[in-house]
Amino acid sequence: MRFIIVLILLAFPFAEIFLLVELANRYGWWLLVYLVVIGYLGLQLIRGEKLMMSAKMMQSLSAGGNPVKTMLGSARNMIAGVLLVIPGVITDVIAAILLLIPFGKPNADANASQQYQRSSNYTRAANDDVIEGEFTEVKEQVKEENDRLK
Repeated sequence: MRFIIVLILLAFPFAEIFLLVELANRYGWWLLVYLVVIGYLGLQLIRGEKLMMSAKMMQSLSAGGNPVKTMLGSARNMIAGVLLVIPGVITDVIAAILLLIPFGKPNADANASQQYQRSSNYTRAANDDVIEGEFTEVKEQVKEENDRLK
């Protein structure tokens, strides 16, 4: 088993270089433009995730969510960014697949209801069936609506 893993790891760079040479022969300078743009996007993904990681963690903790899910999501984005920075088409495909795999996000409705119940000014009504309010009936509008419906 270890031999197969080592063989795959050794063959990967050769496959990547072979594919890059073939694509360079076929598309020329467009491959260089592609590699530069994808490398820049990978760098921006890493920078953005680095800036937002602490904010995501604080939001997850304050909402009562699982911080491990947040850390794994950030790690997934960082790994995808590193794979995008590495020049090669195979690593870009792996990064795209990694980014497209849905990651379990916490339920926003459950977090919102938990946050609402925890607030200090939340008081439950004695009778939940009663809705208090005021209304004003304007006879002209009601008459116009009835005429339109006929």
